[in-house]
Amino acid sequence: MSSDKDTQKSPKRRRGQQENQGFTAEERAAMKERARELKAGKADGESAVLAKIAEMPEPDRSIAERIHAIIKASAPSLSPKTWYGMPAYAKDGKVVCFFTPASKFNARYATLGFNDAANLDEGNMWPTSFALKELTPAEEARIAALVKKAVG
Repeated sequence: MSSDKDTQKSPKRRRGQQENQGFTAEERAAMKERARELKAGKADGESAVLAKIAEMPEPDRSIAERIHAIIKASAPSLSPKTWYGMPAYAKDGKVVCFFTPASKFNARYATLGFNDAANLDEGNMWPTSFALKELTPAEEARIAALVKKAVG
């Protein structure tokens, strides 16, 4: 005969199991990359971003290279760094914008995202993430304008 105590799992174990559920393998990998970034400290951000971009498959790599060039030209005050294993650009240590390659989370498009440090406020509602399938001069001009506004 077993007691109720023997058949019940400890609440601690159930909680731990539930915490791991809901995160994809890609999300867990991104969290591990972020932990490594925090441990590494303030290494050369430019080199780290360029290395991450070089690892990307096409078309993510080409889009990321153009995004990097646009951001550096439009907002030279932003510092490149990696953030959750993605290229990001920070002001005073806070990430303003970042590029998420489609391949990172098996998505159908890459994204350019802006955090709350970005000055993009427009009334009571405004976009903070933009889907990117390819870049034409029109998209490049829009990105340059958004980045300038974000740091303004």
